[in-house]
Amino acid sequence: MKVVSPLQRWLLLGASFAILATLIVALGSPLAQRAYLDEAETRAQTTLRLAVAALRGHLRRYEALPSVVADYPIIQAMVIDADNQALSDRGNAYLKRINALLNSSDIYVMLPNGETIAASNFDGDVSFVGENFSYRPYFTEAVEGRQGRFFALGTTSLKRGYYFSAPIRIGAVVRGVVVFKVDVDMIEATWAGGDSEIIVTDPEEIVFMTSRPEWLYSALEPLTPDRIERTQISRRYADADLFDLPIRRARSVEEHQLIAIGGSRASQEFLMLGEPMDEAGWTVRVLLDTTSARTQALTLIAAALMVLGLATLAAAFILQRSARLEERTRLQSAAREQLEQRVAERTADLAAVNRQLETEVSERRATEQQLRQTQTDLVQAGKLAALGQMSAALSHEFNQPLAAVRNYADNAAVLIERGRVVEASDNIARISKLTERMASISKHLRNFARMPNRQLRAVPLEQVVADTMEVIAWRLKAADAEIHIDLGPVPPIVRAGPVRLQQVLVNIISNAADAVEGLDDRRIDLTARSSGSRVLITVRDRGPGVPEGIVGRVFDPFFSTKGVGKGLGLGLSISYNIVKDFGGNLSVERHQEGGAVFTIALDAAELTLNEAAE
Repeated sequence: MKVVSPLQRWLLLGASFAILATLIVALGSPLAQRAYLDEAETRAQTTLRLAVAALRGHLRRYEALPSVVADYPIIQAMVIDADNQALSDRGNAYLKRINALLNSSDIYVMLPNGETIAASNFDGDVSFVGENFSYRPYFTEAVEGRQGRFFALGTTSLKRGYYFSAPIRIGAVVRGVVVFKVDVDMIEATWAGGDSEIIVTDPEEIVFMTSRPEWLYSALEPLTPDRIERTQISRRYADADLFDLPIRRARSVEEHQLIAIGGSRASQEFLMLGEPMDEAGWTVRVLLDTTSARTQALTLIAAALMVLGLATLAAAFILQRSARLEERTRLQSAAREQLEQRVAERTADLAAVNRQLETEVSERRATEQQLRQTQTDLVQAGKLAALGQMSAALSHEFNQPLAAVRNYADNAAVLIERGRVVEASDNIARISKLTERMASISKHLRNFARMPNRQLRAVPLEQVVADTMEVIAWRLKAADAEIHIDLGPVPPIVRAGPVRLQQVLVNIISNAADAVEGLDDRRIDLTARSSGSRVLITVRDRGPGVPEGIVGRVFDPFFSTKGVGKGLGLGLSISYNIVKDFGGNLSVERHQEGGAVFTIALDAAELTLNEAAE
């Protein structure tokens, strides 16, 4: 058998290290880059879906409104007798009132020749009355008897907006056009500060909405004379300066589309995803900076090379140790006759080896202890991250009792000024009770930090409803709503947590109050009935109800049908998860006579002696 010299072993070890390092860099780098780009694309896809959903939701709120206004008697009378100043004054006042109620940008009415005869901004600094917008595509489509949609920069107001139009028909004849202008600045403002850039382009690939103001009115494709001419015919961007966005290069890594924006020295690379909004003629794109993904890939490669280096050092140590053992064996063979003298030296060598082994064992134990501590720290970090999410959700729940506390405090101050101390004391007692409820809610955070077993128990529904009325009374009064409570001849007992069940009822009744506010019929029904082993709790309002298209989404986080600034869209999502924790179910459906019906299904329970004593 051929003997390998120590030098040959070292050369073989060095060559192996070089080959493996080259393979890690050559093959591992693309794989790591692709993996982190896949992860980045997943995050960008989520951002894209949310942005598209927000835009569609915002536009669908106003889509059917022009046709509704077009059928209003004052509007129809005004286009028939356009010279009647009294009708024009009534029409202007009506449009201004509707515009304020719907929170739209502008509403105006035009004659078939394009002249504007009434507008919600008739008394503003910039009025549309007297202006002619016949060059706009939304006017042409409406005059032809169709509903029009168009996005543009206002030539009079110089504000961006999305336009909905509908014809005003008198019999079968189109006598005018109603136009709604919807402001999109509020949605665009929510895009700022994220870890990705969002842009929306028109059919000519011109950016008209973006989280980066410097990209506004830039073009993703070169501005050819034909494209500029089509844009100028409709005066989509008025007198705004259009320019080409400096996209220096575009390439693909596997299925990922990467683009670089900026000059050759200051370019920034983005992962780009897009989704068309055919109903609006838009394309929504998300641009995610690839710097983080590339840095993570390089870090992974560096870590792999470091591990390889450590493994090589370990192999070198083993080789060196093997060489020493071979040398020792040769010395022992050569000095066999001096075995008696070498026994002591050998014993000393073995003792040294034993001490080294003891040192290695101690180091290994220390390493294992450090690994266990690191694992404990990771578990705690996960708990704290989840605790942060729970705190964001519970902060939503604190708003309602805090509003009730403020309402009772204001009433108490007025009662004290009037000398009605007894009634003021009652309000203060209610404030104290609400404070205890908020303390009970905050207790969930401490319990979660210790990860206790939250035990469910038998809860009298009558007491929970009474506590709920204490919290929600101010909201019902503000909405001028009337609630009817029917818990049956014997109020049922359910298996739940009293504070969290009260949170669910507060959220649902608050939504019902929002739904009926401002309507003629502001009644809300709260009923509870036993059904086998279950208790069904229903809350019905007389509001507009939940449209069929969004019934399956009302319990999604951050989904809301309310206006901007009127809710986070968390209440129903939190309530749904709480009921699920109880082993129950929360559902919603449209009532056949109008309005929405929320149904909570919980397990029935019986009070034990201890629970009855409490």
